[in-house]
Amino acid sequence: MRTPGDIDFSRRGVLAGGASVAAVTALPTRAAAAPGETAAAAPPTAAVAFKVNGTAHKLELDTRTSLLDALREHLHLTGTKKGCDHGQCGACTVLVDGRRINSCLTLAVMHDGENITTIEGLGTPDKMHPMQDAFVERDGYQCGYCTPGQICSAVAVLEEIKAGIPSHVTADLTATPKVTASELRERMSGNICRCGAYSNIIDAITDVAGGKA
Repeated sequence: MRTPGDIDFSRRGVLAGGASVAAVTALPTRAAAAPGETAAAAPPTAAVAFKVNGTAHKLELDTRTSLLDALREHLHLTGTKKGCDHGQCGACTVLVDGRRINSCLTLAVMHDGENITTIEGLGTPDKMHPMQDAFVERDGYQCGYCTPGQICSAVAVLEEIKAGIPSHVTADLTATPKVTASELRERMSGNICRCGAYSNIIDAITDVAGGKA
């Protein structure tokens, strides 16, 4: 008979043996607990009603549903793109009561009673919005993935300038914002184009603004 002193231990053997014991002892515990388990509680939902592109919608949504997912998954408006899903790229930009937002960063239930405009609501292939026309004319895109967000943001940018809302470039509240290339680049900085079509995007926005850049 081998004595404790004669037994050879190795780190690999101890770890393997310990894991095996843990797995074997855990199984009966899990099996015994199974009959008493209850089904996971359903996630909380809430009713939300808003207008999207002029059409009224009423949805019952998981309260954790982002506005982006509500638009894409529930209303099937897939023109709004999911890029980073962290509010860093701007591909999901939509207009809410005329104000541009990253729809991935806001919950759908927070917009009850509001008016939402997506790229589908700006224009159609037969009757495009002037900004859409300008992007086509100026080749303001390459792969096109960021384009819906770029266009929605660009439309809002011109409205911001018209309303005298300052940016970091025009920080002086008494100053009238100008439609300049530097002003447009600053205001559009939240919309990333990984293809690098920035100069053409600025040209397109400038055209819609009346060539004032």
